Amino acid sequence: MPQPIPLKDHEKDARLVRRRVIFGLAVVLLLLGVLASRMYYLQVIQYEHHSTLSENNRVHVQPIPPTRGLIFDRNGNIIADNRPSFSLTVTRERAGDWRSVLDVVVDVLGLTEEDRALFEKRVLQGRRPFEPVPILFELSEEQIARIAVNQFRLPGVEVAAQLVRYYPEGAHFAHSVGYVGRINERELAKLDPVDYAGTHHIGKTGIEKFYEDVLHGEVGYEEVETNARGRVLRVLKRTDPVPGKDLTLTLDLKLQQAAEAALAGRRGAIVALQPDTGEVLAMVSQPSFDPNLFVTGISFKDYGALRDSLDQPLYNRVLRGLYPPGSTIKPMMAIAGLDAGVVTPTSKVFDPGFFQLPNVKHKYRNWNRGGDGWVDLVTAIMRSNDTYFYDLAHKLGIDRMHDYMTQFGFGQRVSLDMNEETDGLMPSREWKRSRYRQPWYPGETVILGIGQGYMQATPLQLAQATSLIATRGKWIRPRLAKSIAGEPPVDENPHPDIQLRDPRYWDLAQEGMEMVLYGARGTAKRVGDTATAYRIAGKSGTAQVVAIKQGERYDSEALAERHRDHALFVGFAPADDPQIVVAVMVENGESGSGVAAPVLKQVMDAWLLDENGQLKTEFSPTLSAEVAAP
Repeated sequence: MPQPIPLKDHEKDARLVRRRVIFGLAVVLLLLGVLASRMYYLQVIQYEHHSTLSENNRVHVQPIPPTRGLIFDRNGNIIADNRPSFSLTVTRERAGDWRSVLDVVVDVLGLTEEDRALFEKRVLQGRRPFEPVPILFELSEEQIARIAVNQFRLPGVEVAAQLVRYYPEGAHFAHSVGYVGRINERELAKLDPVDYAGTHHIGKTGIEKFYEDVLHGEVGYEEVETNARGRVLRVLKRTDPVPGKDLTLTLDLKLQQAAEAALAGRRGAIVALQPDTGEVLAMVSQPSFDPNLFVTGISFKDYGALRDSLDQPLYNRVLRGLYPPGSTIKPMMAIAGLDAGVVTPTSKVFDPGFFQLPNVKHKYRNWNRGGDGWVDLVTAIMRSNDTYFYDLAHKLGIDRMHDYMTQFGFGQRVSLDMNEETDGLMPSREWKRSRYRQPWYPGETVILGIGQGYMQATPLQLAQATSLIATRGKWIRPRLAKSIAGEPPVDENPHPDIQLRDPRYWDLAQEGMEMVLYGARGTAKRVGDTATAYRIAGKSGTAQVVAIKQGERYDSEALAERHRDHALFVGFAPADDPQIVVAVMVENGESGSGVAAPVLKQVMDAWLLDENGQLKTEFSPTLSAEVAAP
């Protein structure tokens, strides 16, 4: 029997529909509430935050790098300039797949894979967001044209005009002025990101590095409105940068060129100072190099050639070259002996051609193997008599010798604004015990008396020690900056002057140095005979490169050229009114009097003499007085 078919319950279906509608409406209302709450949170509670984010997407702050200060010589000749240059920049945030963009750049400009690797390294360097990164400098007109034609393939790539450093005198001031170069990662980690925003170069060596804070200036900013692609539509606000301050140096371009010509291509160093002011008039280290190579990035090939050269053109011999001072320290030793009371102006020593310590067989030879007989202090300086100064050193002792030589600046930095200067070495008992764990021996004191042994000095230290004799102990630190924005630099840590028991000791040292050139038996008499317009006070020196065994003689022909003695000569002129101090070091030149002394005279002539070979008016007391008279 078939089952009855139940009738449809419309009421039940209606209730089910109503419940579903109500539930759906509740869900919709709940979601609307959540959406409204979220909108309220974003638009009301976090209004300021998102308004700022939105504005940042439209408005960007771009740094404006300051113009680097210029550098002039003492006569206003520009030696560090800024010149316009076109560079290729990439903004990573706007380039999209920037590595592919770099591939296109290399293809368009016909560059190498080495260039491609360098570009990527520069792009990956730390920088601010949306800051363009220069990847290629000194673009030619053809390269600019190629970039313009292919601009549609190079998003985020632009050709930008900027000022870059330029050194019009090239290698002349490479070691004194130095150069700027690209900021590397190590420097970037130390620099203030605000001060150097938009700046891609920094002083690397020399004056450029020492006065970086002065030359750099203060960065400026501009707020710009951009479109969705990051292109600038308009400038909303601008704060101009403050240019770096100009710097006037004490160096003289003509004297620098004359000093380089005097070296005549030989390896060596020359320093010329103005003794009463400490101003460095010339500073030559040869061979030199072109600093312009480093400004926009030197090639691996060029840098390798400079780095691996046997002549070491990158090496600053004036500030970092360490050489035994040889006999150039004998005038300072004489003053030390007089002031310590171990010798008097009339004390004499008999020179048979050698010196021996008591109860010691070893003979310390005089350069004149035949000996000079009885010699006093002035004669010992004139003849550069080793025996006299062996004896003086033995009497003085290492402790007092160290104290006096330190007063003359040996074993310490002497300059005011040359941060590459090395300390040199003035040995002592404590130094040897710390370095070698050995006691100090009397024989080491003896050879130290003629500037040999452990002692090492830079040409700048020799010039400063000579300047102290010229100024009778007045300590003025050598400096390269004459004025910064019109104001002279200040020595905030002045060195105390040298005070002697009797000021007449200075006269004896100066007399001995003058006799070196004008005495009948002076070691540099040949040079003195040619100096007729003014008188020079000087001292020769020879620095051994390789040791010579006891009893053997120096044989130039048996030695390789780079193993021959260095030639040194220091002096000041005019002797009665010093206006210039010069220190000369010619590597492997062998003869201080025969090689270095003529170089010194050429430098002095260039500074003191006029076109007619006469002493310039400003250096002649008599003529100066006549000019000043009404």
